[in-house]
Amino acid sequence: MRPDYDPLDDPPWAMQLVVRAEKADPPGHDAACEAAATAVVRLLADPRVTEPEGEWRAAVHEWESRRIRKVTRRARGIRWPEVQVLPGVTVAHAGAEVRAFVPGPVSDVPSELAKLQVAGLDLAEEEPKPPPEPPYAAIALNPDVTMTTGKAAAQCGHAAQLLLRQAGRKDAAAWTEAGARVHLTRDVPWRRCVKHATVAVRDGGFTEVPPGTMTAIAWIVR
Repeated sequence: MRPDYDPLDDPPWAMQLVVRAEKADPPGHDAACEAAATAVVRLLADPRVTEPEGEWRAAVHEWESRRIRKVTRRARGIRWPEVQVLPGVTVAHAGAEVRAFVPGPVSDVPSELAKLQVAGLDLAEEEPKPPPEPPYAAIALNPDVTMTTGKAAAQCGHAAQLLLRQAGRKDAAAWTEAGARVHLTRDVPWRRCVKHATVAVRDGGFTEVPPGTMTAIAWIVR
């Protein structure tokens, strides 16, 4: 049985995320996670998804009818411009560049993406940065769970997606209209964050962590 098989998906679909990670100047861990989360939300809030006749609408609906699944890959050199031709949204943030792609079946990933490495993306953590001006999404990762940057970026993407779908309409609209900014918070104790959070991500357990693990939480700061 394939490690990415989900018995509740027939067939499984995923949103691919690609982090630009050049050898000479890789981004930081937090910046990559924040950029990934913003890219996911900007894609989901794009008129090509939200408008009734939007060209990406059907694919996103098909994907969201299943379990949330995202795959983080890394690209460097010529591989990065190669993937820009595929439908998606690129976000540049704090030295990181991440592109979120229109979802599709995991068995039919475009060749430009399929050739990119999935495992092993682990970037150095930076010094904490101040949050942006509100409104923004605060995301916290569970400090008791060890995750690579690739895994953490996917979890931040999950948290941002759930927040977009479950936050109040006015809050979500204000957040997306302001650019869907995201701040990975580390200065608030995890238990306090959990009590304050609007959404929580519990992992499916296909990679790195046991199923049901609470990996990330999120809320909108107004």
